[in-house]
Amino acid sequence: MKLATFRRKNGEVSVGILSGEMVADLSPHLDELGGSLRSIIAAGALDKVASVDVESLQSYPLDQVELLPVIPDPGKILCIGINYATHVKETGRDMPVHPMVFTRFADSQVGHNQPIVRPFVSHKLDFEGELAVVVGKTARHVKRENALEYVAGYSCYNDGSVRDYQKHTIQFVPGKNFPQTGGFGPSLVTKDEIPDPQALHLVTRLNGEVMQETDTSDMIFDVGALIEYCSTFTELAPGDVIVSGTTGGVGAFREPPVWMKPGDVVEIEISGIGILRNTIIDEER
Repeated sequence: MKLATFRRKNGEVSVGILSGEMVADLSPHLDELGGSLRSIIAAGALDKVASVDVESLQSYPLDQVELLPVIPDPGKILCIGINYATHVKETGRDMPVHPMVFTRFADSQVGHNQPIVRPFVSHKLDFEGELAVVVGKTARHVKRENALEYVAGYSCYNDGSVRDYQKHTIQFVPGKNFPQTGGFGPSLVTKDEIPDPQALHLVTRLNGEVMQETDTSDMIFDVGALIEYCSTFTELAPGDVIVSGTTGGVGAFREPPVWMKPGDVVEIEISGIGILRNTIIDEER
């Protein structure tokens, strides 16, 4: 299944099943399922969603609804830095011994086709195409070999980075948390459709030009290793998100640097998952 969080024209937020350019509204079942996608996951109700008769649901064209971040309200967003060998090389860093982890806040995210906002204090807004992993059940001290059992599904992520603020200190958090700078979508693809998250192909395009391209097999720490590590220092909860890192080709290390600017269109495409598309706008002052 492909599941999305969306807002109808009347302003109400719902959860739906995506199929092509349509979304089937699960509103009639949300009370029994949990009310939100995060709650559905926490209740272990994805199988119940799969059994719903989609033909009985009201469906909307995607251009008549607003897709929100897949999980608008995650308890934790844990992002992994420097997790592809090509990115390590272009940054000039040493190969990491442990995952580099930083956090994002929920209000730093936007959904598919929602605008990413370039803050007025900086023009150094960069793209980072990444695979997002959504946690499916409570995970603590999970072993790598069992880690994929704790996954609900996967999505595309653009870990938009305000590079000058990121580099103010050795801590990444300021540059990663300006409001509405990261894209998350278009949907949650349940793990039954992605048997091996290390067998995916990821492409980032800026205005149609390929900027990043890689296979997820090139991760230094694979998804299982990331879940093992993160579940050791914190308890992962259903709906938490692990953003697994980006490959080489980011704008900051190009000559000359390439920054996202108002009017640009950035796309993150991952095989088996879909395309996350966002336009760039300036922050209002």
